Amino acid sequence: MPYIAELRAQVGTRPLILPGASVIVVDSHGSVLLMARADTGGWGLPGGFLDPGESLEEAARREVREEVGLELGDLTLLNVFSGADQYFRYPNGDQVFNVTAVFTATAPDQNFCLDPGEVTTAEFFPLHRIPDTVIAPEVPILEFYARTTKDSP
Repeated sequence: MPYIAELRAQVGTRPLILPGASVIVVDSHGSVLLMARADTGGWGLPGGFLDPGESLEEAARREVREEVGLELGDLTLLNVFSGADQYFRYPNGDQVFNVTAVFTATAPDQNFCLDPGEVTTAEFFPLHRIPDTVIAPEVPILEFYARTTKDSP
């Protein structure tokens, strides 16, 4: 049984504080990669929760590889996000407060290979055209990125 499922068996849907990692993957035009999540239907960054014993960078690389099939080069730590604006309630009622290390990376010259269990589609969006259906915890992350950078990583 995966780690988070074991925790959920103990606490039900009550809020968990969970460490994770996400990546803002930027293409040559400065657009950012978002994926439509299969579990919520909203758009989000590639990323997810850490596995026990895994580093933040390892988790970031693994999640991007699993979700969209990209092998990333250098990662640069953008910031760590936590607090009330990182709260999320999943459609099944599970609640989390995310503590997320967000990295930036340049998009490799590869095609997507989506995991249909996690992602329904993925595409690059200019920062001024981010979809309104971005999941709530991603909004302050994307706003921070837009404020702090004008170029790809």
